Amino acid sequence: MRAKKCFLAVVAAILILAGCTTVNDLTSKVSETISPSSAVRASDGLVIDSLKALEILKNREDRLVFLSALKNAAGVAIFPAVYKAGFFVGAEGGNGLIMARDTQGNWGYPAFYTLAGGSWGIQFGGQRAGVVLILRSRKAVEAVLKHQGKAGADLGIALGSMGAGLEGSTTTNLAADIVAFSDAKGLFGGVSLEGTAIVRRNDLNREYYGAAVTPAAILIEHAYRNAQADTLRNALTVR
Repeated sequence: MRAKKCFLAVVAAILILAGCTTVNDLTSKVSETISPSSAVRASDGLVIDSLKALEILKNREDRLVFLSALKNAAGVAIFPAVYKAGFFVGAEGGNGLIMARDTQGNWGYPAFYTLAGGSWGIQFGGQRAGVVLILRSRKAVEAVLKHQGKAGADLGIALGSMGAGLEGSTTTNLAADIVAFSDAKGLFGGVSLEGTAIVRRNDLNREYYGAAVTPAAILIEHAYRNAQADTLRNALTVR
């Protein structure tokens, strides 16, 4: 209960500071603040920047744990630029995307989201870092879709750190099904996404696919495609 109150207080503070009155206003403000590139559409830029963040993790010296997790992942959430402090007082956040495999194991196309939160206990080396959440089961993918906008505690998300290994195996406990990696050393230390919201970006999905589409239609039904994401899809495949 205390965590939820803190989460709501943080969101309220963000809305006031941003001059927003709704979650849509907030995510629009986030997009304006941390737009990935002014030369391309916001959605296209996020795909490009997500590929860059992914390649950084795939080529680190301690990449083996990440590659192992990615190879067996049911889905992935990539937030190429997560900001701490300076973004909004007492909050972290960033725009990104989620992708999931189909029933044949092939990677589908991206649905866009904003990651916003209160205090994660994260220690940044700087003010910005790329974050990748590995969704290790179909249940984890569906839980993110179902509980979007909820605090991390409601999802039961627990995180593992880059290079620390993945303890245990996938179980019915969702906490064992989602692990996080970052391109900033020492970013995560087994902390949880307490007070965090993963909010769908209907505006970016509409921009990218040219129609009003739902994340479920993209991630579960795999009903939409955009060839611009094919390079990212190929990069997610670990052989």
